[in-house]
Amino acid sequence: MMNCKGQTAVPTVRPATQAGRFYEGNPQVLSHEVDSLLARHANDGTYDNVAALIVPHAGYYFSGNVAASAYARLDPEQKYKRIFLLGPSHHEWLDGASVNTEADYYATPLGQVKVDHETAVLLTNTNSTNDTNRVFFYRPEAHDREHCLEVQLPFLQRFFTLHSSLSTKEVPPIVPIIISTNDFQKLQQIAETLKPYFTDENLFIVSSDFSHYPSYDDACAVDAKTGKAIESGDVSQFIATIQANARSGIRNLATSACGELAIVTLMLMMDSQYQVKHLLYQNSGDIDNYDPTRVVGYHAFAILRGEEKTFSLSDKEKKTLKDIAYNSIKDSLDGKPIIKFSLRECGVANNVQKSKFKAKCGAFVSLHKQGRLRGCIGHFGEDVPLYEIVAEMARAAAFEDPRFQPVTHDELDDLDIEISVLTPMRRIQSLDEFQLHKHGIYIKKGYRSGTFLPQVADEVNWTKEEFVGHCSQDKAGLGWDGWRDAELYVYEAIVF
Repeated sequence: MMNCKGQTAVPTVRPATQAGRFYEGNPQVLSHEVDSLLARHANDGTYDNVAALIVPHAGYYFSGNVAASAYARLDPEQKYKRIFLLGPSHHEWLDGASVNTEADYYATPLGQVKVDHETAVLLTNTNSTNDTNRVFFYRPEAHDREHCLEVQLPFLQRFFTLHSSLSTKEVPPIVPIIISTNDFQKLQQIAETLKPYFTDENLFIVSSDFSHYPSYDDACAVDAKTGKAIESGDVSQFIATIQANARSGIRNLATSACGELAIVTLMLMMDSQYQVKHLLYQNSGDIDNYDPTRVVGYHAFAILRGEEKTFSLSDKEKKTLKDIAYNSIKDSLDGKPIIKFSLRECGVANNVQKSKFKAKCGAFVSLHKQGRLRGCIGHFGEDVPLYEIVAEMARAAAFEDPRFQPVTHDELDDLDIEISVLTPMRRIQSLDEFQLHKHGIYIKKGYRSGTFLPQVADEVNWTKEEFVGHCSQDKAGLGWDGWRDAELYVYEAIVF
């Protein structure tokens, strides 16, 4: 490593501040302890499609067994480019996410773990130029005393040393991120920025303990509810459960998930192809019964990346979505307050149908009157359930399209409603996976991105390469060949 003057630069090492506190400071004893914990779960089996882990961060005496149950499920053959570590701030309020761009390495008694400095800096450079809107930055005080990320490192070091058959036994470079904000829009922005990295070449580790300080029985009950909410994969359900726990009046319950914000960030990146596996639950009362009236809960989860499933809608499901769009417009015209539709009220009771309507898809709603366009608004993204985005886009098409006057009550029954549902995006590695006329393309590189809907191919006489080249140049601003080293995603449009 050289500085700008050609001199050898001394690496910056973040010291092991929690050794001897949360985990053993002696390297030989620490290695033996971690190896023993991992060995307990040697026969649990491994997953070859782990996208993320949720693991506790208490002292190893209390939560080490639960943490080990997650690390032992990693596939020893899997080669990760980098590991993102996400956790809460126990000492500093940030109102955003602090990425350690200063440290070149994190130290533990077992050695040093390299930081992916380039990615860390890139994240902090994705901010708005307005300082008040920044979500990524570096605050040294957020990392100096923080234990939630450091305690994960010895598990990673021993796992890759003992269980990896790869030529290198080193831990892949880490990206340490501390998240602390109550602004849901900022969490969405953090998730949106991290999502391009949420691929099979990277591993995400979210550090979180669960219930703090209720009695043993109350902890079991509260943590069961929180765990089920995480297993659902529905971030709205998770947030609602956390809020319900807080209002429950349970004695001494300070929080039901101290890493709530990091978990929310992770869940915002997930879509229908991900499956949440609950691995193990214990609380401190299971390990040390000294005071069962005051315990802390620990969960471990593995988030698995599944095979892409074909997304389709039946005629009945399409009709339900059109009814939602129509009623959304009608309610607005009738002066009713805007409320979120209930799937049960829409006649959706089947669990398979529910999963489709809750799928986070983009959608466009077009309104036509006597064959002529009367309004069209869409949302390209995967951050809102399908049935909600259809309701929102229908209202927007009727009243917010700047090209037209707002729709009136007299016009309502003369409108034809056309909905284009964009299926969940799937990343591709080459243009061989892209089918012209069937797929839309989404190109992303850094903070630049652009898309062409599948229908664009029907309007032009382009080859596959020209379609992608024009999208790269005209939409993403990356130049004609900029797509070649960018991330490529495909999706389909269901138009009805």
